[in-house]
Amino acid sequence: MINVNENIRFLRKKKGWTQEKFSKKIGIKRSLVGAYEEGRSDPRLSNLLKMCEVFTISLDNILKKDVSLLSEDQYLKNEDQNVKVLSITVDKIGKENIELINQKASAGYLNSYSDFEFIENLPKFQLPFLNFSGTHRAFEIKGDSMLPLTSGSIVIGKFIEDISYVKDGKTYVLLTKEDGIIYKRAEVLDNSIKLISDNKEYDPYTISNYDILEIWEGIAFFSLDFPNPNTEYSSIKNHINNLYSNLDDLKKKL
Repeated sequence: MINVNENIRFLRKKKGWTQEKFSKKIGIKRSLVGAYEEGRSDPRLSNLLKMCEVFTISLDNILKKDVSLLSEDQYLKNEDQNVKVLSITVDKIGKENIELINQKASAGYLNSYSDFEFIENLPKFQLPFLNFSGTHRAFEIKGDSMLPLTSGSIVIGKFIEDISYVKDGKTYVLLTKEDGIIYKRAEVLDNSIKLISDNKEYDPYTISNYDILEIWEGIAFFSLDFPNPNTEYSSIKNHINNLYSNLDDLKKKL
């Protein structure tokens, strides 16, 4: 990565940020910033993309050019070169947190999902038993369209980088331009996804791929509501028991 360590140091100082402040903006440890700037470690692509966002620079420029020799007009990217970056937070040892998007924060998330300061101020937690790789986020769902998950249940989602990874029949939390946060079962179509509720009282509908801002695959959920007994099963079982009882009575009369 030619010049990348010098470019990181130059751009950080150009912004007037300390290593500590810069590390918080991109969600990594301060010591890692020092390692990048001193050339002792090469940044991962995910961290480079976060830097591109906060510095407003293209990935090509930060990797291949000596930006200290360029004017700001030459290295600042245009809006049509915008790089999509997933903002995250980490704990004291550099492990990614799980940020919680509760119902109160869901409206703000649509407008600020890529804003690190917004993400940084969300409630966050760790799940020691969650051994899956990747980035995870928690979403509080509302409504009864995905029963037996009740309104207020928390769905843990794993970030899906590309819509081509979506699989039929699995559940996903989607951030959409029109409807905000949606939790549904998916069926992949050409340039769109059919969204299906587990509660059959709700009709399926289709959403264009271009309307989707983020996709999170549902991998776990938490709920404070214990599921109700399966009343339909209990009714059938009681009916069968009554039939056996009536049959025994009939045999005794024969």
